[in-house]
Amino acid sequence: MKFRYLPMTENDQKEMLDTIGINSIEELFSDIPKATRYKENLKIEEALEEPKLVKEMSRLANKNKNIKDYTSFLGAGVYEHYIPSVVNHMLLRSEFYTAYTPYQPEISQGELQAIFEFQSMICELTGMEIANSSMYDGPTALAEAAMMSAGHTRKKTILVSKTVHPEAREVLKSNADGQNLTVIEINDKDGVTDIDDLKAQYHDDVASVIVQYPNFFGNIEDLKAIEEVAHQGKGLFIVSSNPLSLGVLQPPGSFGADVVIGDAQPFGIPTQLGGPHCGYFAVTKKLMRKVPGRLVGQTTDDKGMRGFVLTLQAREQHIRRDKATSNICSNQALNALGAAITMSAIGKKGVQNMAAQNLQKAHYAKEQLKKHGVEIVYDKPFFNEFVVKLPKSIKEVNKKLVNHHILGGYDLSRAYENKENMMLVAVTELRTKDEIEHFASVLGGVE
Repeated sequence: MKFRYLPMTENDQKEMLDTIGINSIEELFSDIPKATRYKENLKIEEALEEPKLVKEMSRLANKNKNIKDYTSFLGAGVYEHYIPSVVNHMLLRSEFYTAYTPYQPEISQGELQAIFEFQSMICELTGMEIANSSMYDGPTALAEAAMMSAGHTRKKTILVSKTVHPEAREVLKSNADGQNLTVIEINDKDGVTDIDDLKAQYHDDVASVIVQYPNFFGNIEDLKAIEEVAHQGKGLFIVSSNPLSLGVLQPPGSFGADVVIGDAQPFGIPTQLGGPHCGYFAVTKKLMRKVPGRLVGQTTDDKGMRGFVLTLQAREQHIRRDKATSNICSNQALNALGAAITMSAIGKKGVQNMAAQNLQKAHYAKEQLKKHGVEIVYDKPFFNEFVVKLPKSIKEVNKKLVNHHILGGYDLSRAYENKENMMLVAVTELRTKDEIEHFASVLGGVE
């Protein structure tokens, strides 16, 4: 036998043909005119036997540069962080990894409680009052926040800073196009949102102002100044935030944010080719009936026992379509559970310590690079990412770094026309002193 998995045996095929009353596969397609049929063989390789296929796929996979064999300084929205071993032990329990929508609370208490704990921890981190059960990822959450702001304010313009992740801005534009909303991008100045440009672009039809904290370049935005502009009309103030950074930074809720969204990837979700991730979505109490997706609430049963249920359903599966606030019908329950387990295992002090290590190691890397003559682009407070400028293209530099078993940073020229030869460098708590110094030495030697 050549394969473990046989999608269809000859007997299966014969039974199916007999059931529909024909004698052959050719007869099944007899209604398609012969003139329109493709008569040649498709230009694909012959199927391999399973052992050969496994070897070939392994060969191809080994061509990838991975973070087990290479030291990574690549971030830009996906970060290599410590993941406690308990996370996988819990996620691989069948009652979690096979769980779907907890429609029946009487048999879904474990799943519902896990989501409730995730919501609670997100509220603590962000300084907000309500959080949902998760979104698909950070960019999706950002776009949904913008759509919600337009529906809530009945205004049609979204102001988004160019310091917001470029991929998130593209997702926002795609969603806005379908809703006939106008997206205006606010320029950056010295690595942060240009407040003067924001003031100039603000008008009566603005539904929301969106910024990232820390922003895409790693810099800390002045949320107080931005909030004053965002709330001078009736628009909402939306902040996209790396949740780990909130272990050391003042939460957006303290600055009057109406909505805080982001990606929970830094907590227990590995860097697995860009996904799946887990977005989070937190709001003030006044917006709780406008939140997309699911909310899990705590209640008591008829015997006074604590329990958990889905509540305040605002999606079209539960209410009239014209009353629905979003077409997001699902969440990332398994990844949200992973994030919740990670935060629980590390603990409040552990999250603070982990965030502090990111901060300190990134600043150490910046000083080491400066010692080796590497130009630091922005002189701003930052978290665990910063921008450097090099004498040649980042694509060329990253090829050289691979030869030293280093995965270099993100090439900013891919998303910004005015940022040629600029690299976004990420340093997490997993980078050692030796790794940082080796990186600085190699990068400093680029000519």
